[in-house]
Amino acid sequence: MNNKIKAAVAGAVLASASVANAGITWDAGEWTVDMNGNVNAFAIINDSSDTAVASGGLANTKSNDDTAASINTGLLPSWLGFTATTRQNDIDTSVTISFQPGASVTGGLSGGGGEENRQAFLTFGDKSWGSVKVGKDLGIFGSTAILNDMTLLGVGSQGIVGTAGGTTTTLGRIGTGYIYADWNGQIAYTTPNMNGLSLTLGVMQPWNSTSSTTGNVTGAAAVSDASGGSTDTFGFQGQGSYSWTGDFAGKVWVGFFQQEVTGLTGDQSEDATAFEAGVSATVANINLVAYGYSGEGVGTTALLRDGFDTTGKKRDSDGGYVQATYVIPTGTKLGVSYGMSKLDDNNAADATANLVKENTMLTVGAYHPLTKHLNLVAEYSNVEAESHGTTSDAESDIFSVGAILFF
Repeated sequence: MNNKIKAAVAGAVLASASVANAGITWDAGEWTVDMNGNVNAFAIINDSSDTAVASGGLANTKSNDDTAASINTGLLPSWLGFTATTRQNDIDTSVTISFQPGASVTGGLSGGGGEENRQAFLTFGDKSWGSVKVGKDLGIFGSTAILNDMTLLGVGSQGIVGTAGGTTTTLGRIGTGYIYADWNGQIAYTTPNMNGLSLTLGVMQPWNSTSSTTGNVTGAAAVSDASGGSTDTFGFQGQGSYSWTGDFAGKVWVGFFQQEVTGLTGDQSEDATAFEAGVSATVANINLVAYGYSGEGVGTTALLRDGFDTTGKKRDSDGGYVQATYVIPTGTKLGVSYGMSKLDDNNAADATANLVKENTMLTVGAYHPLTKHLNLVAEYSNVEAESHGTTSDAESDIFSVGAILFF
């Protein structure tokens, strides 16, 4: 698979050594075209015993019964990507466009489900001075955290309260260990590889701050939050990493996020900032990952979600996850991971409101390479959501089994 599609397909390579490493390529004049992607689907049983959950909580609520069943894609959407590359005037140039069709609907005459278009970007550069990316692709802050998440090949958290199926993807560990990198318009520069050291800095499309009642992480009761727009100033993201090889191979990385948010209450403006650090190390058949982040005004689960209270004051948030995987002689990768994401309260209203305080998830999984392209996956996840109030703690047990095929 072409490394230009790292945001989804090559990202999964980081999570599973069994994934094939070549797409379908052909020459077209001066260009080489790579068609690549995956198809996946899972049978999911979500067992929940609670009727209410904190706003922004990722544990599901029960509806008519304690359990809900669905057939859906996992954290990695089904994917069809095209990358065309060429070298002209001593410059490597590429263009990438991708499509992400949904795999589930919940009613008749609903068509084929949702569809997304997550990538449309170009790159140009040379190994001597680095590369420039222009367009929409996976964000920089939080990207390495999600690309090392073992649930990228599975399901993790379903994320949408009271809903079974009908979504493009599940949430994996998003919101229970890291903030979603998401898909940003950007102009980003990456240095050449300097003996394992690499730096990336991006000027990003600025986003609005939102509350958890406006998106797909919705609680049983609304929590009022300040919201503001930031279209008059750019956001900035960056990451530095160092990788090494050998019998003990690995990677360490640090990153940041910064964006001014204006119009919170009247003409008030605040800077939302966050920092992250992580390490992934492999020895023999064992891989260990540890990651953490801390921010002010960035909120939880998604960037700028629930980051500000009604007065426009920033809420602090932090979290992280640890993960261990082991490949047994059959080639099956067994893994366990645990993570949490916390959101602090600012005032008495926050302390008594139905606002999420902490989302946690424990996941155990088995990922078996039936062929070099096809993986069978089984996972169990326990998700807990704790409220700043006293009556909205919730818990879900999620069982899933399915398959994901790369090409």
